[in-house]
Amino acid sequence: MKRLLVPLFLVAGALAPDLAAAQNRAPAQGRPSTTRMTCAAAGALIQSKGSAVLDIGGGDFDLFVRDASFCPHGQILRPAFTPTIDQRQCMIGYRCYEEERPPP
Repeated sequence: MKRLLVPLFLVAGALAPDLAAAQNRAPAQGRPSTTRMTCAAAGALIQSKGSAVLDIGGGDFDLFVRDASFCPHGQILRPAFTPTIDQRQCMIGYRCYEEERPPP
């Protein structure tokens, strides 16, 4: 029994600093909100990152992309308009959509 207690004690002691550090970390930050950015800032964010999931208000989130390289294969781009602090409808980038195909 003593053989098991010593190794467990050493393991618990080794993990204590990690557990203490985890408790002191700041809570996770929410996603950037377009309703708290200017139109120019929201557009610049998409241009610089290439793609981002943003809070668009009302508890809704959406994926915005800079170009088709950020969309899954076979999807197409459509302009994405969303409210910002200075505009009701600001085009900040694009959204990816399944390409509509006519029925066979």
